[in-house]
Amino acid sequence: MSTASTPGVVRDAAGGPVKTGPSGSADRAGSGPGTRTAYPLYVAGKLGGAVVSLLAVLVTGFFLFRIIPGDPVSTMTRGAPTSAAQLAALRKQFGLDLPLWQQFTDYCAKALTGDLGTSYQFHAPVGELIMTKLPATLLLTGVAVVIYSALGLWLGTRSAWRNGGLGDRLNTGVALTLWSVPSFWLGLLLIIVFSVGIGPIPGLFPTGGMESGDTAGFARILDVAHHLVLPVLTLVAVGYAQTLLVMRSSLLDEMGSDYLTTARAKGLRDASVRRRHAVPNALLPTVTMVFINLGHVAGGSILVETVFSWPGLGGLFYQGLSVPDLPLVQGLFLVFAGAMIVMNLLADLLYPLLDPRVGR
Repeated sequence: MSTASTPGVVRDAAGGPVKTGPSGSADRAGSGPGTRTAYPLYVAGKLGGAVVSLLAVLVTGFFLFRIIPGDPVSTMTRGAPTSAAQLAALRKQFGLDLPLWQQFTDYCAKALTGDLGTSYQFHAPVGELIMTKLPATLLLTGVAVVIYSALGLWLGTRSAWRNGGLGDRLNTGVALTLWSVPSFWLGLLLIIVFSVGIGPIPGLFPTGGMESGDTAGFARILDVAHHLVLPVLTLVAVGYAQTLLVMRSSLLDEMGSDYLTTARAKGLRDASVRRRHAVPNALLPTVTMVFINLGHVAGGSILVETVFSWPGLGGLFYQGLSVPDLPLVQGLFLVFAGAMIVMNLLADLLYPLLDPRVGR
C-alpha cells in the first residue's frame, strides 16, 4: 500500500508526509505563526507577573513590620538612662519622626536603587549585613535542599511505581509523620539525643554554631562539616517528606494513562517506561516544589538556624524581629520573598521545556 493511500497520512506542498492527529488533520507542532509568538508572550506575561509580585512585596514589607508591637528606640535604650530629648534625637536619626507616607516613599525610593537602609542595632548597611551572613545560609540550606530534593524524587518515584507495597506504605507513613513534625522541635530533639547525649548514646555533635574557631585548612572544613550534620539532618527530614509525597501523587496520576500501556505493549522494560515516559510527565508539580525549595536557600530556615545558633540570614532575621530593627527585617523580607519569586519564575520558564504544550 502506498503512502498516499494510507489513512492518517497527508502530503505537504513538497510531497513529503506530514504526521497527523487521530482525526487525520495535519499536526505541525511549533510550525504555525501563532506558535512562534506564543512562547515570547508566555515569557512576557510571567516576567510582568514577577515584577508586580516584587512591587507587592515591597509595599507589604513596609507596612507589615510597622504593626509589630514595640518601639525600636525604647528597646535599644532599655536599661540605659535616656532623656526624652535623647529619645527624640534617636527617632529623628532613624527617620521615625516623619509621617508614615514619607517614610514609605523614602523606603521605596531607596529600595528600588538597591539601598536597603542602615540597621538600627548594628549601625551598618543592611546590604552589607546580608552579604556577610549569606554564605553560611547558602551552605546550610543549599546542602539540605540538594539532598532532600534528590531523596524525595527517588523515593517518591519508587513508592508510586510500587503503589500499595510494603515499601510504599513504609515510605508514605514515615513521610507523613516527618512532614507533620515542627522543624524546631525536631532540631531540639536531635540536640538532646546526639549533642547532649541520652542513655547509652553519647554526645557526638556540637550543640550549635558553625565552627569551633580554633581550626584552619582541611581541619576547618571537617569542623564545619561536623557542625552541619544536625541542622542539615533536621532540614532533610522535614523537606524530603514533602517532595516525596508530591512526586508520588503526580506519578500516581500518570500510572493509568494510555501512553504507558502503549509503551509496555511495544516491549519496553518497566524501568524504561518509568524513566523515559512516566517520570517526565509527572515532573511539573515536583519541579515547582524543587524551585520553591531553591528559593528557601536564600531565605534559610529561621527556626532551624535559631535553634542551632547558625550564623546565617535566619538568625539575623530573628535578631531583627526582637528589636524590631525595621530596615533589617524589611531588607531580609525583600530578599526572602524576592528569592521565592525569582525561583517560581524560573520554574514557569522551564515548564515549556518539559511539556511544550505549556508555552503555546
